[in-house]
Amino acid sequence: MAKAGTKDRFSTATRLRLLGEQTAERVYRSQTKRQARRSRLTGRAALLALVICSLVVALAYPMRQYVSQRAEIDDLRRQKAERRADVEKLRDEKARWQDDAYAEQRIRDRLHYVMPGETGFTVIDPAAARSRRADQGAASRPWYSNVWDGVDKADRPDD
Repeated sequence: MAKAGTKDRFSTATRLRLLGEQTAERVYRSQTKRQARRSRLTGRAALLALVICSLVVALAYPMRQYVSQRAEIDDLRRQKAERRADVEKLRDEKARWQDDAYAEQRIRDRLHYVMPGETGFTVIDPAAARSRRADQGAASRPWYSNVWDGVDKADRPDD
């Protein structure tokens, strides 16, 4: 039997079987090494993704604050320019009021003053006079009629 075992050991089928087993073992080892490398690479990628996500989260709020503050600064600059324009208009108006002729003319327009020897008159708009007469008739009607008329007037488009 010893001869059969040695002969069997060197037969082609046995050699092929051994060669196949060795090859399968090498392939299995290389696959486990590749899988180990892949899992290690995947771990690194996961760590990198975690770091990037944490940086994005950490920087999101300060960036939002920065952008909103820049917008607020632009808004304040625009308001400052508007206020300067308002101040310039008020300075111009103040300078005009320092002129006696301008002040006299504005006082006469606003308070309807007339200089001695002049005749003063007021022009009345006929449409305004009609509406005033209609309003005088409203005093004799019940209050709810007046309210309803006011609603109707508010609904009408301006002509």
